[in-house]
Amino acid sequence: MGKPLDLHERALRLLSVRPRSRRELERRLVRAGFEPTEVREELERLEAVGLVDDRAFAQQVLEHELAVRGSGRRAIVSRLAAKGVDRATIESTLADLPAEADEDRAGELALGRLPRLAGLPREQAYARLTGFLARRGYDADVARRAARRALEVGSEP
Repeated sequence: MGKPLDLHERALRLLSVRPRSRRELERRLVRAGFEPTEVREELERLEAVGLVDDRAFAQQVLEHELAVRGSGRRAIVSRLAAKGVDRATIESTLADLPAEADEDRAGELALGRLPRLAGLPREQAYARLTGFLARRGYDADVARRAARRALEVGSEP
């Protein structure tokens, strides 16, 4: 067996797997047995050189959630909070995201989901679409409007 990793090496190894928030790294390193004071000092050093940056991390998560998952605002906030990003950083990250963007993404998701619901009664398809959009983090009103519009477009000849 090799010698155990020191704190710096362990932090770098965690960051090499995927980007992480400061709070995520702190939790992992403390759980690995490192002293909380030493962990905080190491994280400050990593922040100083730009390897730990919660704003950049939040932006990466936002872009992934929008592009890959098609998530709504609520899901993005929840994901960032679960990763330990503070409220102010979350709010500033989402500040440039227009509210209409949620409507557009929800509409695209609903239209993309519609073929899977072919043959279902309209009420059942509507319920499934709104549920799907709600699970993706869209506000109930946005989900209902997007489901209605998708069903209208899908029923046009």
